[in-house]
Amino acid sequence: MVTATAVNDEMTDVLIVGAGPAGLALATQLMRSGIQPLIVDQLTSGQHTSRAAVIHAHTLEVLESIGVSERLVAAGLKLTQFSMRDRNRVLLRLRFDTLPTRYNYLLMLPQDVTERILAEALIEAGGSVRWGCSVESLTETANGIRATLVTNQHKQIVCARYVIGADGMNSLVRETAGIRFGGGNHQESFVLADVSMDWEHGANEVMLFLSPAGLLVIAPLMVGRYRVVATLENAPAQPGITDIQALMDNRGPTGAANRISEVHWSSRFHVHYRVAEHFHRRRYVLIGDAAHVHSPAGGQGMNTGLVDACVLGRMLTDVIRNHQDYSGLGHFEALRRPAAEQVLQLAEQLTRMALIKKAPQRLLRNILLQVLGVFPAFRHRLQMNLSGLSRRAAARIE
Repeated sequence: MVTATAVNDEMTDVLIVGAGPAGLALATQLMRSGIQPLIVDQLTSGQHTSRAAVIHAHTLEVLESIGVSERLVAAGLKLTQFSMRDRNRVLLRLRFDTLPTRYNYLLMLPQDVTERILAEALIEAGGSVRWGCSVESLTETANGIRATLVTNQHKQIVCARYVIGADGMNSLVRETAGIRFGGGNHQESFVLADVSMDWEHGANEVMLFLSPAGLLVIAPLMVGRYRVVATLENAPAQPGITDIQALMDNRGPTGAANRISEVHWSSRFHVHYRVAEHFHRRRYVLIGDAAHVHSPAGGQGMNTGLVDACVLGRMLTDVIRNHQDYSGLGHFEALRRPAAEQVLQLAEQLTRMALIKKAPQRLLRNILLQVLGVFPAFRHRLQMNLSGLSRRAAARIE
């Protein structure tokens, strides 16, 4: 066991806790604006699992400010359709190639690739992540925040003007700031997996299957590889081929040989739906999962965090350059908390609709989806909400 030894104090304008997508995007935004943050993560390197797999149109628009949109698009798979189904029957189909944006598609890209591209952009901007570095404590002072950082070699005090919590649902930054994280969680466990399989349906389409047993989402990731998301009671920690195949057979389309040949990665998780009471308290600011978590339905989580990061980066730049106090960040919460609430509401509506089990309610839901799907205005509104384009105003700080 290595004993941590103290080293000299360090000063920084911005300490970012957490080097996931939101933390990396914020650090890059600041570096490109001439402000050098310190970004730390307790992991020894970036994640190597795919988790979030879709980047929406509005997110790509916002990420232009840090120069990664074209790289992400080049690395990903463009899908133009999304459908809700009851086995072989299409209840509702949405088209994203009609969206009012140059990014008129769903971009499928595993999260580890997204993080790699963001990390490369940070390095190109002159920054880097201090991996294997955890935050032991945070103490607010008259002039800033004293953070005690620990690695397996040493312990260090960092004095920061602002501390940004990009440290996930169990955020130390949020807890230290005394910010409530209200909400709840779904009883059902969810399965997430990337698989190789023979799939005879919709190579250009994300499909959400509505079943009495629970939801099933199938989305192409690349040639022959697919993302599978499903609810599953008592799911194993790492579902295997038999588990995923049973979900396909019991909830997916019938009459075709949709055989899984390999599970590349899988996980089980429980879904929480929570929004922080505040996104900003004095010198503490929250982004990403530290500020909001919700169901994976609609693929909104990482996207919302990335927009948080870019918006906050521009605001922090103005506050620091103009020597303002922390009250100058109040507009961040005014913009981003309502956006997070809208995203949570959308994800919850999709999740609860998909989890209906009683036959009469399922019949009514299916009829409503088919009837509403006839109307272009309804389809357009849902497409704008899913793509994030309906929340463009929540990313403007002018």
